This record gives sequence, structure tokens and C-alpha cells, in this order.
Amino acid sequence: HVQLVESGGGSVQAGGSLRLSCAASGVIFRSYCMGWFRHVSGKEREGVAVIDVDGTTTYARSVKGRFTISKGNANNIALLQMNNLKPGDTAMYYCGADQFCPRQIRDYDLDDIPPLDFAYWGQGTQVTVS
Repeated sequence: HVQLVESGGGSVQAGGSLRLSCAASGVIFRSYCMGWFRHVSGKEREGVAVIDVDGTTTYARSVKGRFTISKGNANNIALLQMNNLKPGDTAMYYCGADQFCPRQIRDYDLDDIPPLDFAYWGQGTQVTVS
């Protein structure tokens, strides 16, 4: 049984930082494609950052240079470091995992590839930037 649990969300002023964590059970993150997504009510879910098994990453253009996705030293922790946060980053953030990343992540930003629908999802953590 795969379970993903996000933490680290909260309220922060513009320009501040947060680090989101995703703890997994039932799946080994280092063997899986893993991503962070966000959703605002009334809008479609948006891919924020994805990391493949070999460490290849891709981002949404709106967060490039500000957000960094990584897999923690512990086998089953995935992280999203968010710096220079903006009010437009306010959303519910979800982590997702799947056995495979689409090949397009090696060449394109997330804005330029079809929406990703991972097999496993967490319950989300709220990020509010004022």
C-alpha cells in the first residue's frame, strides 16, 4: 500500500521561503519518478517540479530559479525548497509518484508537456503567501 504524506506548508510573507517534504511508505523514491504539483480552487492542477530516477529535473517556468526539487538523503523523502515566494504561489501543494517519468521532462519545461497524471498522490499541504 503506497502512502505519500506532505508537510512543511504554512503562511509566509512575499519574499520568504518554505521547504515542503513528502514522506513515502510502500514505494522507494529513488526508484520512482516524483513530482510536486499545486492546485488553486477553480483552476487546473499545475505541475511545479519533477525529478526522475537519475536526478533529471524540470520545472514550471513560473518557479524556475526559485524552487528546487530533490530527493532527501533518506530513501523515502522528497523535498521542494521554495525561495522568493510570491502571492501567486499560494495553492495546495501535492506530491505525486509514478514508476516512470515521461521522456519529455528531459527536454521541456512542465508548461510545454501534457499534464502529468501520476499513480500515487498525497493529501496536500497548503501554502499561503501574502
